[in-house]
Amino acid sequence: MITIEALKEAGANVQEGLERCLGKEDFYLKQVNMGLTNQNFELLEASLKEKDLDRAFEICHSLKGVIGNLSLTPLYELICSLTEKLRSKSDEDYSALYDQIMAVRQKFLSL
Repeated sequence: MITIEALKEAGANVQEGLERCLGKEDFYLKQVNMGLTNQNFELLEASLKEKDLDRAFEICHSLKGVIGNLSLTPLYELICSLTEKLRSKSDEDYSALYDQIMAVRQKFLSL
C-alpha cells in the first residue's frame, strides 16, 4: 500500500501534493492511486504504436496535468519530456522514453 513516507522516498514532492488536497492524506493517497492507474497510460502506448502523434500528444498532455498535480516528480519529468517530443511531431521512436515512464510508474505502484 502506498504511504506518504514511501512517496517521499521515491522522489515525490508530497508536501506540494498534499497542499493541493487541502492537507488530507487519505484523499491525496486515493488521488495518487487513481492517477497511477489512469487508463491513459495504456491509451498512450496504443497511440504511439499506431503513430497517431496528435492523439498521443493529447493523452500525454493530460497525464502531465494529472501526475503534475500529484507532484510525482520523477514520473512528471519524464512525461513532460515525452509531451514536448510529441509536440514537435518528429518522426522518431518514442518507445524508450515510454518504457522509462512505465518503469517509474511501476516503481510508484509497487510502493
